[in-house]
Amino acid sequence: MISILRYTEYLYVLVAGFSVYRIFSDWNTDRSMAYFFIFFAVVSIGMFLFRRNYRKKFEQRKRDNNNK
Repeated sequence: MISILRYTEYLYVLVAGFSVYRIFSDWNTDRSMAYFFIFFAVVSIGMFLFRRNYRKKFEQRKRDNNNK
């Protein structure tokens, strides 16, 4: 279960990387799409940080329950 959570959080990094690529490629041609991908990049980075924090709390809770 925890390994699945680890993979899903890195999917958000991939989405953010793709969004940054599209920001640079679309900036001069279609500024509105570039703003759209800026939004996706920011949300993806935020979701990565949120999911990583959640996974670490879950792992800590599991370790604490196994030690009792």
